[in-house]
Amino acid sequence: MRSDRSSSAPMGLKLAAAAGLAFLHLPILLIFVYAFTTEDKSYQWPPPGLTLQWFAVTWNRPDVWAALGLSLKVATISTAIALLLGTLCAAAVSQSRFFGRETISLLVILPIALPGIITGIALRSAFSIADIPFSTWTIVLGHATFCVVVVYNNAVARLRRTAGSMIEASMDLGADSFQTFRHVILPNIATALLAGGMLAFALSFDEVIVTTFTAGQQQTLPIWMLEELVRPRQRPVTNVVAMVVVLVTFLPILAAFYLTRDGDQIAGAGK
Repeated sequence: MRSDRSSSAPMGLKLAAAAGLAFLHLPILLIFVYAFTTEDKSYQWPPPGLTLQWFAVTWNRPDVWAALGLSLKVATISTAIALLLGTLCAAAVSQSRFFGRETISLLVILPIALPGIITGIALRSAFSIADIPFSTWTIVLGHATFCVVVVYNNAVARLRRTAGSMIEASMDLGADSFQTFRHVILPNIATALLAGGMLAFALSFDEVIVTTFTAGQQQTLPIWMLEELVRPRQRPVTNVVAMVVVLVTFLPILAAFYLTRDGDQIAGAGK
């Protein structure tokens, strides 16, 4: 039996991990600091002073609220579509055996594997050929292409760990397909769907590349932030909004992590 000392990580590895975490997260902390700076046109370090005035300025900017509202609307609709289509695809792939099943699974996850610029160009070309005007729905369609993948991956992994004997027992006891789904399948995959939905919402909320090709003249919050950065005025407003985006996207991801960390404890798994 090994001692606690022998099982602990070497000091060099700990320092390397700390350096990696600092490299990843210090720039995010800078966003929070610059949201309070008194300098409005440049990024000075250290900040010349700290103030809360930019929060009031941001609150009174109608363009911020319009962009935020559009992002929330698009993310909500995209997540709803992803939950429906992703769950249906996962059920078909995990619970059925048919020719080309693995090919279909590959095609479902392909949009998230492709570079966003490729997806954006493809969607813009398709909308142009079909004479579809740019609107909220074109953004939703663009975001749904990768949101479906997130839900699908979570749902199919959970369904594959759910014992088929439970479904067979439900059917043998007289339950129809809907009752089996409601009382047996859904309780086992509910946390996976919730986690997938939260991740899909977070991805949609801060998507930039695909949105650029599908939004037309509309501005979601990330697009608004990107355009504001090139203007040398009230830059702390952009950092205030960025801080909100970090919090809005971090909380669903954190919740999704806690919902799925015990995903191996599935009713009937391994039986």
